[in-house]
Amino acid sequence: MNNKTKTIIGIMAFITFLVIASLGYSYLSSSFKTNNSSENNENPVQESSYDSAPDFTVVDETGNPVKLSDFSGKPIVLNFWASWCPPCKSEMPHFNSVYGDNKDAVVFLMLDLVDGQRETTEKGLAYVKDQGFDFPVYFDTEQEAARAYAVTSIPTTFFIDANGNIITSYRGAIDEATLMEGIALITN
Repeated sequence: MNNKTKTIIGIMAFITFLVIASLGYSYLSSSFKTNNSSENNENPVQESSYDSAPDFTVVDETGNPVKLSDFSGKPIVLNFWASWCPPCKSEMPHFNSVYGDNKDAVVFLMLDLVDGQRETTEKGLAYVKDQGFDFPVYFDTEQEAARAYAVTSIPTTFFIDANGNIITSYRGAIDEATLMEGIALITN
């Protein structure tokens, strides 16, 4: 085989590779858009794959341990966030507003995912205080809660009924209407 033939075969193989890569990219992109249509509010609240909410231990702002099971018998809004996360910051005012109106009926567990570097307890607490948010903040310093709920992106919110069952969940920033929709599912 001469060099010209080798060059033509190499070019044809490269073009074939590009066509396959393009088709694969198109397929995966359309699949991703379909699976994440909830981020466009087409189906904002998603059914959960859990039956009962896994227990975990986090700490409050003074370092005292707090367990999910400490709130058994009450409906719970469980939110995972961090102060460096723009989508988390965008939803916090909605949580604060809804907390003010529903704090007697629903427990709000706002879990700051602390990694000790990008996010620290001090940074999370300072952010909440600087913004004037009223809801209590808890710190997942060991990522025990994040592991228990398989949280891979933030913000993520779970709605847990008074019987300790996860009724629904939402990955991504949510607005006040979506938050109220989730609360209606766990308080009725």
